[in-house]
Parts: sequence; C-alpha cells; structure tokens
Amino acid sequence: MRVLAFSDLHCDQEQARRLVSLSRQADLVLCLGDLANVHQGLRPMIEILQEFSCPCLLVPGNNETDEELREACRGWSKAQVLHGESTEIGGIRFFGLGGGIPVTPWSWSFDLTENQAREILKNCPAGCVLLVHSPPKGHVDQSGERHLGSEAILEAIQRKNPFLVLCGHIHESWGKESQVGLTQIRNLGPSGTWLELPPKGS
Repeated sequence: MRVLAFSDLHCDQEQARRLVSLSRQADLVLCLGDLANVHQGLRPMIEILQEFSCPCLLVPGNNETDEELREACRGWSKAQVLHGESTEIGGIRFFGLGGGIPVTPWSWSFDLTENQAREILKNCPAGCVLLVHSPPKGHVDQSGERHLGSEAILEAIQRKNPFLVLCGHIHESWGKESQVGLTQIRNLGPSGTWLELPPKGS
C-alpha cells in the first residue's frame, strides 16, 4: 500500500493542492494535524483536501479540536478522523491521538495532559501504526535546546511496540527520524512523505 503522509499545513492552500495532485499516486493519505491556524481556516482546507483520490485518515492538531475536524469533514466520505480510535485499512491497524501533548503555553491550543493521553493510549493496539500530532519525548521533538515531546506517547511506544509512529507539531524537527526499539518514528511536516505499508521485507 502506497501511503502519502503529512502534517502542519497551517492553512497553506497552495501546498494542499500539491498534496491533492500527489495523492493520485497513493492508496491512502495520512494527515497528522494542524490544518488550521488558531482554529481559523479549517473548512477551506478540507474543501481542497477532500479532492484526495483515495481514503484519508486524519488526527486533529493543537490548532483545531477533534470536534472541529469531525464537523469540517462531515460529508467527506473517504475521510475518517481518529482521536482515541483505531481503524483497519489494507490489513494494517491504525490508532490516532491528536492535540498538543503535554499542554502548550497557549490558551487557544487544543491540548491534553500527559495523564489524559495515557488514559486514551491504553486503547492503542499493539503493533499498529500510531498516528499522533505530538512526538514522543526525546525523539523528533527538539526545538532549540528543548525536547518538547510527550512522555505518555513514549511510554505507549515502549509498551505497545507500534511498528511505525508518525507525528508533526514541532516544526524545527520536520523531516527528522528516530527509533525506539524496533519502532520507527518520523516527524513529517507539510511537504508530503511517501511510505510503503507494510514495509518491504516485513
């Protein structure tokens, strides 16, 4: 299955149109959150992205809530929003968790505490593809000298052993990769990343 994955478009409609064009070569698209900017501009982005030629799984970022994302995607038959839920496509189980984790400094942000995230991640299936807006602590989460990722997500990786974790959120770490045990971790960014699922040789 050929997969196109991205995060953090932040109302960039031109890049959204590029991704729609790229999606013609994809079997599945994965969106890791922050389509909007501070809860603004979500619907025009969805109007562009719903032209994807294949199914799309989305998690909310911290710039839009899960309710806002579900409402904006209503009527888009190929889209499924995952926030504390799992789904199976092509024999692969996906689990999604959106929002900023841990809580960000911004009052407008859609955030979860580490404990809230831990509770939700109890439902994450072992060996899945984990779709999260926020990165795990200490991995693809560096901004300057600080590591801003989530301890709860790191703990879930260590416990559930997903074979792949995709995230965004920390712009300074876009395009970075890491690994925990056998789990590959990638911070995507908006440019569009091609993946083969399941990985060749698996």
